[in-house]
Amino acid sequence: MIELEGLPELVDPVLIAAFEGWNDAGEASSGVIAHLESAWKAEPLIALDPDDYYDFQVTRPVVEMNDGLAQSIVWPTTRLLRARPAGTERDVVLLRGIEPNMRWRSFCADIVEVSRELGVELAVMLGALLNDSPHTRPVPILGGATDATLARSTNLELSRYEGPTGIVGVLQHAFGAAGLDAVALWASVPHYVAQPPNPKATLALLRRLEDVLEIPMPLGELDEEARAWERGVDELASQDTEVAEYVKELEERKDAAELPEASGDAIAAEFERYLRRRDRDTDS
Repeated sequence: MIELEGLPELVDPVLIAAFEGWNDAGEASSGVIAHLESAWKAEPLIALDPDDYYDFQVTRPVVEMNDGLAQSIVWPTTRLLRARPAGTERDVVLLRGIEPNMRWRSFCADIVEVSRELGVELAVMLGALLNDSPHTRPVPILGGATDATLARSTNLELSRYEGPTGIVGVLQHAFGAAGLDAVALWASVPHYVAQPPNPKATLALLRRLEDVLEIPMPLGELDEEARAWERGVDELASQDTEVAEYVKELEERKDAAELPEASGDAIAAEFERYLRRRDRDTDS
């Protein structure tokens, strides 16, 4: 059980969640939470008891050192933080966790209970998966929602995946079963550059998150980091003929699959995003 006494009253809060591990290719989704935590100066709310959900021989605690002396043990767990984005009148709860090793149903029940106590009515789960998308093209973002109306209202490109799932999928289902709205956003990370970090995928998730929540997302230096990442992958690919040919094949396949209507929709969405940012900059 978790202690819920003393939690603050939040204003129209939304939950944004990501988990390290199976759901986090290239650390793209956990990178979003880390970025927002820093940019919004988020404050701790509550942490789940790690003894309930983690096998410490699989997910080991970490010793923090100072001048060669052990100062503390950092236990693997899931933490919730509170932030108030600049220019908004609502709170955001950031959930930063590690996929639990056991008792997933109890884990999800705890997260749902805390969310109810905080007044959360919408949760956005972030994930990233390895795919055969080329690194030179925009990062595909697929989604899921707890009901069709929510999917339409957030203009999600729905995933048709069936198969093994991670804690992101299970938690989304738990929110829906509890009568709370939940959306999942999944970034496709090229499998041939799976090593973290992947700032391009993190940036794509942030931009899609901004569209879904209509909350301005601080991008910081992610634009430049994403361009630098892509240039670096270009250089590596150019040094290996087989990789270069494979990337070209993926590009051709991707371009052939995209309909003109889809390209037009993407241009329109990007233009609308530009107008929103311009209007916010003018107002400030």
